Amino acid sequence: MTDATAPPTTSELSATDIEDLDAHWRAANYLAVGQIYLMANPLLTEPLAPEHIKPRLLGHWGTSPGLNLVHTHLNRVIRQRDLRALCVWGPGHGGPAVLANSWLEGSYSETYPDISRDAAGMGALFKQFSFPGGVPSHIAPETPGSIHEGGELGYALTHAYGAAFDHPDLLVACVVGDGEAETGPLAASWHSNKFLDPVHDGAVLPILHLNGYKIANPTVLARLPAEELDSLLRGYGHDPIHVEGDDPGTVHRALAAAMDLALDRIAGHQRAARTEGATERPRWPMIVLRTPKGWTGPKEVDGLPVEGTWRSHQVPLSGVRDNPGHLRELEEWLRSYRPGELFDSSGRPTEQVLRWVPEGASRLGATPYANGGLLLRDLPVPPLTDHAVRVDKPGTVMHEPTRVLGGLLEDVMAATADRRDFRVVGPDETASNRLDALYGATGKAWQAETLPTDEHLSRDGRVMEVLSEHLCQGWLEGYLLTGRHGLFSSYEAFAHIVDSMVNQHIKWLRTSRRLVWRRPIASLNYLLTSHVWRQDHNGFSHQDPGFVDHILNKSPEVVRVYLPPDANTLLATAEHVLASRDYVNVVVAGKQPSFDWLTLDQARAHCARGVGAWEWAGTEDGSREPDVVLACAGDVPTLEALAAAGLLRRHLPELAVRVVNVVDMARLLPREEHPHGMPDAEYDALFTRDKPVIFAYHGYPWLVHRLAYRRAGHAHLHVRGYKEEGTTTTPFDMVLRNDLDRYRLVMDVVDRVPGLGVRAVGVRQAMADVRSRHHDWIREHGTDLPEVADWTWDG
Repeated sequence: MTDATAPPTTSELSATDIEDLDAHWRAANYLAVGQIYLMANPLLTEPLAPEHIKPRLLGHWGTSPGLNLVHTHLNRVIRQRDLRALCVWGPGHGGPAVLANSWLEGSYSETYPDISRDAAGMGALFKQFSFPGGVPSHIAPETPGSIHEGGELGYALTHAYGAAFDHPDLLVACVVGDGEAETGPLAASWHSNKFLDPVHDGAVLPILHLNGYKIANPTVLARLPAEELDSLLRGYGHDPIHVEGDDPGTVHRALAAAMDLALDRIAGHQRAARTEGATERPRWPMIVLRTPKGWTGPKEVDGLPVEGTWRSHQVPLSGVRDNPGHLRELEEWLRSYRPGELFDSSGRPTEQVLRWVPEGASRLGATPYANGGLLLRDLPVPPLTDHAVRVDKPGTVMHEPTRVLGGLLEDVMAATADRRDFRVVGPDETASNRLDALYGATGKAWQAETLPTDEHLSRDGRVMEVLSEHLCQGWLEGYLLTGRHGLFSSYEAFAHIVDSMVNQHIKWLRTSRRLVWRRPIASLNYLLTSHVWRQDHNGFSHQDPGFVDHILNKSPEVVRVYLPPDANTLLATAEHVLASRDYVNVVVAGKQPSFDWLTLDQARAHCARGVGAWEWAGTEDGSREPDVVLACAGDVPTLEALAAAGLLRRHLPELAVRVVNVVDMARLLPREEHPHGMPDAEYDALFTRDKPVIFAYHGYPWLVHRLAYRRAGHAHLHVRGYKEEGTTTTPFDMVLRNDLDRYRLVMDVVDRVPGLGVRAVGVRQAMADVRSRHHDWIREHGTDLPEVADWTWDG
């Protein structure tokens, strides 16, 4: 945002200026009401009749007048100050308002030419709203200028800050509804101002809209005494400007003054930091706007108060088709906006209505920041050969996979130092997750007080840590949706905290992919580490591998889950996901030392396939089908499966064993159900149709069964995985407690290969004896058995 020239002050706004703002607001209100109710007669050129009314009345009126008011006044400051701006609309159920303003400014008709900016287009705009084959009632991907799905509340402000990071010329206004303000994520989001760099980032202008009610109850913040509310917001570090009233003329002038004051203060803070060297954290302004819920709508319906109450939340007049009195009240309501003054005879908005509307890409519905793919550049990922580990023989040398990845991410961070379009977020875990090499290229974003004992804090840092998964998720979503790249690193068990948020983002991506005008954005990439099998020091509370189950339930064209078994496959997977578009990629990888199995070239080929047989690990000779398939997915299950293969090689050398490793979990699905799924012929060739498959899996066993249930060999599939047996114990005891250990896998082979149970009874008993000996050993020594702790691949 620039402040090269001093903008006109609000005192210079004339009565005509205010009238023009009011005309735009009235036009937007008219269009919002029309969308909720009308399917014909959009300009009221004839008396309203029941057949003009939609058979099902859906939508939310209560918040729409306030959103229309904010949009109107944002138009004025954008035009007057030549701003680059984006608005995040927290009360997303106010879809009628944002659609109305997009139509008024012309961006809607440019995006959807069949919804023209005239009477015919107005009629189409009205009919399509919450109508079969039309558009949702919430602000959604279909809405030009939006980056925020309004169906679930709580994320508006964190999305706004994510959009502002590394966009120094951008103003992000954010309307926070007072219902939304009651959610936990939104309450934490007020602290985002401690991470906003006034030099390299844009500005966020929160607008807390207090209209007093949710669906059926009062809102907490609206009922606080004014002094208490002001103290609360100042305690969050904001500089609130209050606007209140129910007289349109008074509110227009007060809100215009508040916006000018807020923008002057923002420009002053940025000027002080950018040109004067100021380093003190700014107290950024915000606006508290208090107006009646359902303002300008019916004051009473059937003798009950509506305007200013919860009854205006959705559809104030519900029986319009069948109740002549309600129909009459609706017509009076619509005509109260004086549409004849707002639209000409052809249905086009008048010059007065459009006087303050910006032009071109400055319009909120046309800003490229809300269509981030327009701004996206390819991420410069350095050659993997700079970071790959050397593997002369499988299973003899160990590395920490995420530490190896950290070196690659450091190079990516350094390569984007000038363009500033890559960030890594995480809940206070970057170093814990072995990604601290990043600090060689950047620090941790921090604008609050620093002490001599602090490490790696930086005002312009691009690693973001805060102990709120909600903020990490929201920041990254806002960052990606406005044309940048990023990675979310988290302990595996606590990724569940954002289950609902990622669900909303997946729905957004799925819908966006069907809109030709929305350009692809960088994928949302999760690195889940500190995973279930190596939480031996934290214990049961940190042991939950179910986030991948949640993800694989979602839209197949959007979701991907990868379980690289070693450092080089993690590098190859990271190279792929960082370059991908319009996906949610979940990568699960360990941070503890683990064996290296594949060279970089082998890893790349294996990741490209997504699943494959490791011939060097099995004992089949190619002359016949294997007797058994040992399958594995995940680093610890791969270790146990290969250790089991080694035991079988030693104890049952005549057995033909095939070892199959799965990196891409979607490969287990049929091709008809997921783009990465394997055709049946390919699956059958790899896993066989009738031979036992013992599958060692990283997470809950039933996920593998669900993915493969339609396969011919499913009846022969036996999956071992996590079954909620956890505690603070040794690494090997974790797998043994869950029957995923190498000895249990050998016993499964003996039990399931026809005829082997009788011939190999001694082998089975030997495996059971080791499991029993382990139990006593760890309780005496506190460490795993030497044959486990000192194991290496000797195949």
